[in-house]
Amino acid sequence: METETVQCPSCWQLFDVPSPGDGERPCEVDYDCFVCCRPLVIHFPSDGEAFTSSLADS
Repeated sequence: METETVQCPSCWQLFDVPSPGDGERPCEVDYDCFVCCRPLVIHFPSDGEAFTSSLADS
């Protein structure tokens, strides 16, 4: 399973998340930070690296 490194928009810590397959992109996934447990959204664009936003920004 491939992973991508993302950064929490609340505590700024980096952590790895499972990467969706090419056929499943683009997509957004609600997630909780592994470090501070705050909710966030991980954006997986069809091309490029995954990035995060806080759930309040969505």
